[in-house]
Amino acid sequence: MSAGPGRPRAAASPVTRLVPVCAGLLALCALASVLWSGLAQRPVALAFGALVAVGELARRSGTGARDPAPLGAAGALAYTLLADVAGRPAHHGVAQTVTVVAAAALLGSVPHVARGDGAVPEHLARRVLTVAFAAVCFRPLSNQGVFDDWSGPAYALLLLAVLALTTLCDAVLAAAPAHARTGWPFGPLLREELRGMVGITSAVCATGAVMALAVAVAGLWALPVFCVPLLLTQLSYRRYAAVRATYRQTIASLARATEIAGYTPAGHARRVAGLGVAVGRDLGLSGAELTVLEYAALMHDIGQLSLVDPVPAGATAALPLSEQRRIALLGGAVVRQTGVDAAVAVVVERQADPCREQPVAARIVRVVNAYEEKARDAGPGGGLAALEELRLAAAGDYAPEVVEALARVLARGSLTGPPAG
Repeated sequence: MSAGPGRPRAAASPVTRLVPVCAGLLALCALASVLWSGLAQRPVALAFGALVAVGELARRSGTGARDPAPLGAAGALAYTLLADVAGRPAHHGVAQTVTVVAAAALLGSVPHVARGDGAVPEHLARRVLTVAFAAVCFRPLSNQGVFDDWSGPAYALLLLAVLALTTLCDAVLAAAPAHARTGWPFGPLLREELRGMVGITSAVCATGAVMALAVAVAGLWALPVFCVPLLLTQLSYRRYAAVRATYRQTIASLARATEIAGYTPAGHARRVAGLGVAVGRDLGLSGAELTVLEYAALMHDIGQLSLVDPVPAGATAALPLSEQRRIALLGGAVVRQTGVDAAVAVVVERQADPCREQPVAARIVRVVNAYEEKARDAGPGGGLAALEELRLAAAGDYAPEVVEALARVLARGSLTGPPAG
């Protein structure tokens, strides 16, 4: 989807540039320190570097993956939290930790860069800064022997504390550039990052900690033992992601049925979905709620297929309320027959109900659909006029908080015309 009012334009900002710049400077300083002092425990460094590189080679491409290289992340955390190797103390410092992880991650990312994966620089920057943060928290005290007498629950709690702080750091590093790039509120973005880390990131952190503990007892032979399960998990997740992508493509194809049949203008459902998701983000909806909202927005007009005579330009917002509700109920019935999540059908069915009785997603679909219909053919200034009309509508027609969220989203793009196709 092209950038427009429905989707804030991605633009370079000081924050988005600062993260990779800081990561690059940190990696160069760490490399210079290692070149000056030499590489400690070279076999250990090479083993963990190879693990991180393999993990990056096997990473999932694209920007949508929550943690695209779980094996690389687990290996990097394990090297950071490594206190002993087969009973012998591990004494690599912060600089060597950052150097090994950065060099291995960069090496493993070469094929992805060659294929034009634009997410690689941001991914590498986050990896370097997150590992540096964890290393600063753990390595100096570990090398000084502060934790030598820690064992059992105390040492486990120590590792959990370091991993929790590292996860929070990674979430901030993900949310801050997204906030600067899109203008979406920082709080909801951070909460969404933390929610998303409950799954795969928790498994990665646990695997990294267990790897470090296993190597401390069994030596480097413990690494391949723990690599295999994580690689199999990554393969299963990749298949799951492919199924989800196919599922979404099926919904998008169903949504286009009204366009192909001539009931709605081309791109209408896609524009409503894009703008609706942006409004949902502004209101702080979770990832699962945004998915339901997106699917419902894509299919919100599917009930029009039951009409004998198409509504002119598919503009259902101008119909009598009773007719809007009939179309919405028919659309919900169609959605239920497709096997899509029942929550999507509920949103489609209730988009024409009084706004106080609607779920938040239905309120958003109703407001955004009305805005898109009113602004679509209004020409220059149509967006402003449509927004003002929504604000002045009778109480109960449109949820005021959603209209204001829409105004904020539009203000980050352009108010001079309808959503871009």
